[in-house]
Amino acid sequence: MHKIRKGDEVIVRVGKNRGKRGAVQQVYSNNRVLVDGVNVVKKHVRPNPQKGVSGGIVEQERPLHISNVGIYNPANEKADRVGIRRLDDGTKVRFFKSNGEVIDG
Repeated sequence: MHKIRKGDEVIVRVGKNRGKRGAVQQVYSNNRVLVDGVNVVKKHVRPNPQKGVSGGIVEQERPLHISNVGIYNPANEKADRVGIRRLDDGTKVRFFKSNGEVIDG
């Protein structure tokens, strides 16, 4: 069970995008996450008529390392650490470390 999943609302903790908030679009296997509207870079694209690419400068989102983001806790409106706990019926759930509130379940 991963602590950050697709669809989670996260806040960037460090770097040039610190404080920005967005939803996780994709979680990669190399411990990186793609966050909606965060870490947008400009890439120069060469025109390629065979592929139908016109060329120019394109803005695209790049993945961040999973350690640089934290799940948004609506109770205290900050990024929070996440733990995994097993309930009485045997199911695993994620919870916020600060207040013990269950995220999913």
